[in-house]
Amino acid sequence: MLISKFIRYGLVAVGMTAVASTAALADKGLDEPFQAAFRAAMKDKTVAYVPVAMGFDLGEGWWAGLKNELEPLGIKMELRDPNWNTSAGAQAVTSLISQHPDVMVIHNPDVQTYARLLKRAEEAGIFVIQINMGSAYQSTGFVGANWIEIGEKEAEAVVAHCKGKSNKIAIVQGALSAAASAYTLKGVENVLAKHPEIQVVSSQAADWDAAKAKAITQTVLKQHPDLCGIVGFWDGMDIGTAAAVKEAGLTDQVFVATSGGGERKGACDQVKSGAFDLNLSYNVPNQAAQMAGMIKWLLSSDLKAGSVKGMAYTTLIPITKENADLAMTCWNLSDMKK
Repeated sequence: MLISKFIRYGLVAVGMTAVASTAALADKGLDEPFQAAFRAAMKDKTVAYVPVAMGFDLGEGWWAGLKNELEPLGIKMELRDPNWNTSAGAQAVTSLISQHPDVMVIHNPDVQTYARLLKRAEEAGIFVIQINMGSAYQSTGFVGANWIEIGEKEAEAVVAHCKGKSNKIAIVQGALSAAASAYTLKGVENVLAKHPEIQVVSSQAADWDAAKAKAITQTVLKQHPDLCGIVGFWDGMDIGTAAAVKEAGLTDQVFVATSGGGERKGACDQVKSGAFDLNLSYNVPNQAAQMAGMIKWLLSSDLKAGSVKGMAYTTLIPITKENADLAMTCWNLSDMKK
């Protein structure tokens, strides 16, 4: 009995102490122990961004998203725009290595050109985050689409549409040496291997150029007017693909599948108009937020460049006529730049 009284009184005492502590916190507040160090780690750091080019939804959207997240923390943002010139891009990366920013965000034009440079950058102590099109070198971080998955999903949709029809399809690739093109093609091949009835009547590279994509598609449709589907590798390019299908009066017959960053005029509006039947979005604002989060974590850690390597593959959003009207499906570049 005596022991139980001591326990009971002890619990009461602990409870009173807790109440007193809570009252003290309500009076003065509690300093969060990590935020000051975090802010100090961000202040005066530099993040350099090298896209393949500006002036289109991917390059502009990533840049706007990174600035929105990082500049308020005191991080300096630097842009180097090669404007589709691979040699100029390599020179920009080389120059940045000597200037030594804290982080470089790189959109590779192909698998090989920047690979050794990015390795050099990390050996020099610069964190390298690659976006969407990776190089042969695996750097500290990668944020981007799983192109194998995109190729598989596009091919599956086209095959499903072609069932009971001509079974003739065409493939409009991007630049042959780009990761996005080579890996997407592998995904397409994975699906076609299971469907020997499907005949690929054309598989050509349009080099991310809408005019080339249109010319290729016009030729294919003249040679194969019974074509039932096209697998395209980027919506910015496949605007030309869809235009050729429309001009031939075959929009209802030819299923056009593509992928892109999910910007409204290039994705949702094109699906709503019937130009695209499927657009797999990797959602640029989400990717920018993922990159920014990765950068914040790296800068606030004690890690050295190249000491860890990780991937963050993007969750895809299939855009079809069923969801193209929903506000949450696509984004507007103008909103990100406010």
